[in-house]
Amino acid sequence: MGLLRSLAMLSLLTLILWLPRFNAQSPNSARALDALLQDYAYRAFVLPRTGIPYDGIVPSNLTGIKIAAMRLRSGSLKSRGVRMYKEFGIPEGVVVRPYVERVVLVYQNLGNWSGIYYPLPGYTYIAPVLGLLAYDASNLSATNLPELDIMASGYPLNITFLNVRSAPDGSIAKCVWFDLHGFPSWSNVTSGNVCSTIQQGHFSIVVESLAPSPAPVSPTPSPPNVGTGPSGEGKKKNSKKVWPIIGSVLGGLLLLVLLSFLILWAQKLKQRKKVQQMERAAEVGESLQMTMVGETKAPAAMVTRTQPTLENEYVP
Repeated sequence: MGLLRSLAMLSLLTLILWLPRFNAQSPNSARALDALLQDYAYRAFVLPRTGIPYDGIVPSNLTGIKIAAMRLRSGSLKSRGVRMYKEFGIPEGVVVRPYVERVVLVYQNLGNWSGIYYPLPGYTYIAPVLGLLAYDASNLSATNLPELDIMASGYPLNITFLNVRSAPDGSIAKCVWFDLHGFPSWSNVTSGNVCSTIQQGHFSIVVESLAPSPAPVSPTPSPPNVGTGPSGEGKKKNSKKVWPIIGSVLGGLLLLVLLSFLILWAQKLKQRKKVQQMERAAEVGESLQMTMVGETKAPAAMVTRTQPTLENEYVP
């Protein structure tokens, strides 16, 4: 019973270790995605230097998203700004509220996940959604941090989009800005691929949809399609990844069951051999002479008992 209990615990532990991979799912909202990307962006800080951007690595189930983190002094951010941080040009005069001594600017490029986390009915993305969010830098191992508020007090921040698709004939490209609650606002595009803002958030370039929305262009190809989201082709690709994991889990469990039967069979064989040895040892002991008593065979002792003698052999 102890062995069976141990094997059951081992099987359960193996299943628990496999389940996180099997059930790995993308965050179910843009806010949950922000929290997750903040965590992974902070992990890029190994030996951080002020003013140096560090590229982070996202989980495998979010392949196609790019992140980076840069730590700055709030005073330096206000007095000097940052000439270019990825696609963001940050001018002088940016104020952080509430005030913290050091701030981390987390950069996001959502690529082909743009339409999944920031759906915009009636519009088509012609550039990926880019995000810029500010967090407190006092603890670089912290997670689920609230965003700080950054505001340009002088010139606005400029976002220079790369790999922008051409707008269809008759369509006018517009800048879209999503605040932290996901509410969109529109503004004009300048120089064909530049948008401006005075606040943090998520940004992209869109056109009004004249036909079924094609997938937006991303700097790097990624599994999901913006037009279809988690279903369609993206769902087929995800299912191709899931089936090998299911097969591995079932194969592991089958192997554990076979191993359990093998151990039980070995234990029974060992017990059977032990019983046979005990029987053999009993048979090897001293045997008795057999004699016939009538028609029955019975054991007979080889030596008789001591003959009785009188206490006094001399009779008076």
